[in-house]
Amino acid sequence: MHFSHLIRTLIHGGRRSKNFFRYSILLSCALCATATDVWAQQTAESNNMELVGANDLQGRGAYQPVIEEQNGRWIAYVGHHGGTPSNPKPINPLNGQHEFNGTSIIDVTDPAKPKYLFHIPGEEGMGESGGGQMARVCSGKQLPKGDPSKFYLLRVFGNHAHEIWDVSDPAKPNRIAEITGVEGTHKNFWECDTGIAYLVSGAPGWRVKRMTQVYDLSDPAKPVFIRNFGLPGQQPGATGPAPEGIHGAISIGAAGNRVYFGYGTNQNGMLQIVDRNKLLTGPKEPTDANLAYPEVGRLVLSPKNGSHTTFPILGVDVPEFAKNKDSKRDFVLMVPEELESDCKGPREMAWLADITVENKPQVVSNFTVPESSGNFCSRGGRFGTHASNESFTPIYYRRIVFLSHFNAGVRAVDIRNPYAPKEVGYYIPAVTDKTFLACPAGSKDNCKAVIQTNNVEVDDRGYIYMVDRAGTGMHILQLTGDARKIANFPH
Repeated sequence: MHFSHLIRTLIHGGRRSKNFFRYSILLSCALCATATDVWAQQTAESNNMELVGANDLQGRGAYQPVIEEQNGRWIAYVGHHGGTPSNPKPINPLNGQHEFNGTSIIDVTDPAKPKYLFHIPGEEGMGESGGGQMARVCSGKQLPKGDPSKFYLLRVFGNHAHEIWDVSDPAKPNRIAEITGVEGTHKNFWECDTGIAYLVSGAPGWRVKRMTQVYDLSDPAKPVFIRNFGLPGQQPGATGPAPEGIHGAISIGAAGNRVYFGYGTNQNGMLQIVDRNKLLTGPKEPTDANLAYPEVGRLVLSPKNGSHTTFPILGVDVPEFAKNKDSKRDFVLMVPEELESDCKGPREMAWLADITVENKPQVVSNFTVPESSGNFCSRGGRFGTHASNESFTPIYYRRIVFLSHFNAGVRAVDIRNPYAPKEVGYYIPAVTDKTFLACPAGSKDNCKAVIQTNNVEVDDRGYIYMVDRAGTGMHILQLTGDARKIANFPH
């Protein structure tokens, strides 16, 4: 008997029925079972991490947070997925208007009291087919042709455009440029010191939903197209099976001369290491030879795993190798995205690859949260990795990475020895009245309100920001205990 039907039966006639005693027992059991299932998410769970502050983000499902210091203020920009069937156009309490999910702008100068400043509406649509999920921010002082008094936001508009906004006054953003004629936008990267942007979307004629369009955004108001890029076989006119599309890229800029591309969200994953100079200045016609020209190395993962995020961790002095000649090594952290709920698919976990010899990278370790540590497969929603932080702040770089793990919250992982990463802290927020229900695939029964930590980022003060796909908002954290001792906070 369905739980809600059981309650109605008891209230509207069970008391007069000879089956009253049986119904009462069933109701008690149902209440106990429900409390047990939901209780694990009703209170926050933590170890060596504590909550500093939170904002509900107007109950909008969140994707990418980025945090920028702007003239002494710290501003968080959060990209959102599209709406849900039950709430396709949430209300913005700042103006009383119903607005499609887009970009939230929050003042986090005092992380204990985040102040919501503005919401930029996104494209109409549900989930990843609408909203404005990706956000990047650069200062005009850094950009070669930017106005030094301004700050700029690069964001996506649903699946159909990339936009640049002047956010010098974050409470009064102003759109200054857009790039249209694309489909399937997603995880962009913007080099603030050069203005080069790697825009993920689908270009006309390309055989995959997502590839890379390289733009010069050194003058944010005047985008300049450089080239289209992808794997051989993805370009227009190619034949045979097309390789898996890109998910995102991370560049270490002109000085490092490398861009790390991740292909395959949750399957057929691949890391591609690219010579940045060859990518920007080499032949641009998308032939097999020209697309292969900038590649330095690649690492193909199992067909069961993807490469959602590719975060380079370079110049690591491995303690165990201190007496060896080659103690310093380079790594890339590859994090795939778990797409299946209730553990119905392969476990997605973080992989560390040694790329010291770039043309022969190899996986050397992995990290996952033990399911038994929280009975995560029975909590509902997704359980597995999604992404890592992407900040290079020296407070954490080469020391700790933070992994979003859906219903297992955010995990702090000690990577000082990349061959043996170990968890040193975690935080799982409590659900709220804004948390979406997660239902088993193809069913509307056994739905549960469950945390779905989507992405995570850190700022140069050391605060950790986690945002929730299921509408629970943004939580600002700090390390405590032994985990905090690992970080390199200024003294």
